Amino acid sequence: MSSTDAPAAAPTVRVVRATPSGHVAIPDEFRAALGIDPETPLLLTLKDGALHLQPVLRGGDGVGSPWLRQLYDYFEPWRREAEEKGYTDEQINGWIDEALAEYRRERDG
Repeated sequence: MSSTDAPAAAPTVRVVRATPSGHVAIPDEFRAALGIDPETPLLLTLKDGALHLQPVLRGGDGVGSPWLRQLYDYFEPWRREAEEKGYTDEQINGWIDEALAEYRRERDG
């Protein structure tokens, strides 16, 4: 049997529970296998009733880095929709600024 015919490795599965506040601990062996440390940003995707988590890869100064490409690709559907609706960068940036200001007001009381 050639290396291309080798069966795929079985997935590693663990059952965990969310805390009342929604926190979920990622098991040590998962963090080690994925290179997740306390500073690693994580991309969460909810699709077809399943939650997918993956580390956002970082590299270099961000120019041409894998994590920047992942982030760009993730927001592609919203960029396309904004373009189709004729929204300007100034409008979008204004909405983002308003949302951040509202969030900060709520957070800071």
